[in-house]
Amino acid sequence: MDEAVARRTKQSDHRARAEHRSHVVLTPRLVDVRLPKGGRRPRGAVIVLHGGASRQGSVMVSPTQLSVLRMIPIAKRISRAGHGELAVFRLLNSSRGWDAHHTPVDDAHWALRQIADRFGLGVPVCLVGHSLGGRAALLAADHHTVVGAVALAPWVYSTDGPDLTGRSVLIVHGSQDRIASPVRSWQVARNISRHTHVGYLRVDGGKHAMLSRHRVFDSAAAQFCAATLLGEQMDGPVAQALVSKEPVVV
Repeated sequence: MDEAVARRTKQSDHRARAEHRSHVVLTPRLVDVRLPKGGRRPRGAVIVLHGGASRQGSVMVSPTQLSVLRMIPIAKRISRAGHGELAVFRLLNSSRGWDAHHTPVDDAHWALRQIADRFGLGVPVCLVGHSLGGRAALLAADHHTVVGAVALAPWVYSTDGPDLTGRSVLIVHGSQDRIASPVRSWQVARNISRHTHVGYLRVDGGKHAMLSRHRVFDSAAAQFCAATLLGEQMDGPVAQALVSKEPVVV
């Protein structure tokens, strides 16, 4: 096979794969992390939302991509803080990134409907998201079953500002994040605070991947969910942030 034929064959294969992807129906998936034993009704539910940059076209989310794996220890930490009283889930979005026609907010709404169908409308929900998942958590938190939202290193626009009256909100952002702007997330906190109080934790030296100071991010999310859904006492920087009008540095 000469080089010209080889190139045409390769191009044809690429087009065929692209056409196949365009016809694949992508759907979100809800992964059980922990449920109350014995089929008991949970006192609350937590949905953990991953981030992840966009890709050309609609690309299915892989359970092994880093943005998904990053949320597993956070979900486990929340489940331990729930002492078996909470239903904790990880949401795998229908596609990577933020598509203008179908966003992670749509997937979060789908997950909220799944939980309502499974446990009934009376189960309160907290949303916990990282990066674009943090933005989705904030924008989906106006759903009537949501009582709280945690945005970890959220990738946001400074104009975001949903009306979250009656909800508890916590934003946790590293001071050295070079991917998602802490300046923008603080502006969003100020926007949302027109309707409800927003706690803001600034993690000194923290970066977008939340690796170097992961215990701060993990524990903040777990404390917040346990307090919001189970009424447990909060202490330390999280408690300070939720009563402060300025960022609390930790």
